[in-house]
Amino acid sequence: MLVLAFDTATDVTTSALLRDGQVLGERSGSARALVGDVDDLLTSAGAIPADLDALVVGTGPGSFTSTRMGLAFARGLGLALEIPGAGVSTLDALAAGQPHAIPVIDARRQEVFVPGPRAVSPDDLDLEPGTLCVGSGAVRYRATLERRGAVVPADDDERHVPHARLHATLAGGYADVESIQPIYVRAPDAERSRT
Repeated sequence: MLVLAFDTATDVTTSALLRDGQVLGERSGSARALVGDVDDLLTSAGAIPADLDALVVGTGPGSFTSTRMGLAFARGLGLALEIPGAGVSTLDALAAGQPHAIPVIDARRQEVFVPGPRAVSPDDLDLEPGTLCVGSGAVRYRATLERRGAVVPADDDERHVPHARLHATLAGGYADVESIQPIYVRAPDAERSRT
């Protein structure tokens, strides 16, 4: 089974191509480079889009716009190729990269997304001393988290990235790509400014 997985919910977009669970290639970049990254993955594997059997997409929480971009790409590709897909939480993928770590995604507005999922101030996280925190929020709020007793790996540590290969391993069952829903923890910034 040839599976394309990707996540656009954070500042680092990841994509991976897997055949029967084996990673054929993986890319990291920006959401606007996703289509080119996918083309590179397929070309490197000697495959074309029609060879894909399924898609896995990160559903957030994360940037509202970037998450929507990933879902729109998954829906468009899935419908065009008539293949199923699965959605996987970006928080779950981060946690899968480092067992027993707390995934912490930068939510902007001086908040982070954490399991629940929920958006909270980093100062409001209840952490046991020595808790390992990974993700863009852990990097951005390192000083706050470390002051609260958490351990945060170096900024360039790979554990801070929600690798698409992890999404693929977490995907449960596949269904119609139109059934995949984003995980929104709060209203987008544009909607909040209207109120």
